[in-house]
Amino acid sequence: MKFSSKTAIPWKEIIANLQSGHILLWVIRGLSLFAYDYALQNYSFGIINQLPVAVQWIIGFIAWDFCFYWSHRFHHSVKFLWAVHGVHHEGEHFNLSLGIRNSWYSSITSYPFYAVMAFAGIPLDIFITVSGIHFFIQFYNHNHFVKKSGWLEYILITPSHHRVHHGKNDLYVDKNFGGTFVVWDKLFRTFQAEKRDIPVIFGVNDAINSSNPVITNNHRFFTGGRLLKKMKQSVSSTTSLPISISASASFLLFIFLLFFIWQETSFEGYQKPMLFLLIFLGTIANGVILEGRKWGVLLWCIISLPLNFIVILFFKQPFWLYLIISVLLAAHGLFSIYSYSRQIKKAAGSSELKQLI
Repeated sequence: MKFSSKTAIPWKEIIANLQSGHILLWVIRGLSLFAYDYALQNYSFGIINQLPVAVQWIIGFIAWDFCFYWSHRFHHSVKFLWAVHGVHHEGEHFNLSLGIRNSWYSSITSYPFYAVMAFAGIPLDIFITVSGIHFFIQFYNHNHFVKKSGWLEYILITPSHHRVHHGKNDLYVDKNFGGTFVVWDKLFRTFQAEKRDIPVIFGVNDAINSSNPVITNNHRFFTGGRLLKKMKQSVSSTTSLPISISASASFLLFIFLLFFIWQETSFEGYQKPMLFLLIFLGTIANGVILEGRKWGVLLWCIISLPLNFIVILFFKQPFWLYLIISVLLAAHGLFSIYSYSRQIKKAAGSSELKQLI
């Protein structure tokens, strides 16, 4: 394998990628799995589940990738589906975090393509497992370090092939839709190899350049994105906290999300929406902090201090883990207030100095 040289790390974009869609995506994925199981139990033709178990797994693995190809291709060619999927392509740096940058709604809009597997009788446990394997492979084909993968280039969607897919060059647009195997692109004539003399230009022409997940996930639905672009441009930047504040906040929220996924089956009726709301508002606050919005700092302080401790009062087991996470959030909120107050004082001092001059 050939590896690329080191480049500057785009921390702001990485943070935006991490919190782009994983919160709502996980919640909605639960709904899509419920819908898959419902179709399996009520509308399946029972073809695949009559075969030997090993054959079921092989067919399930290949079928999932085939369905992904067509789901992915339609998400590029149908305007409404592109409004969902476009957020994944707005990243202008090709790295592992781009594999997590997904739409809130992608699980819903992808479901019809995977429902075919339920109709064919592929069991739910096989569907969940093979989808997890394929999603894990996305970290390989979104990595920045591997330039070429040798003989794997003829079998898999490698980082080189997927770089092409993320390019906005005329030659590269709407190419290489496969997720794991390259055969679908070659079979349906959507394959394009990466050219040495044509460097990939990443991103899309209609990007909004926002770190606010509400805007990035919805702007294409509103008059071609013009309305939300105007909303974004009309609010001036008023603050700029160190990037380490947003990076650490994003890390804490991701821990909270993992905890949410781990414990969600044990939540009582009111606990799940409360914890979800805390994480969801946290991603919005952190996104607008990245954009330099004053109200983002205020919202983050509300979430990490009073709201955080109100939520923890409603949870019982494992209480010690809730307490640790809550204390970390509170400490982060206090540090954010301290950093923001220092910035205000510094700005005020600079203004007074200009007046004296």
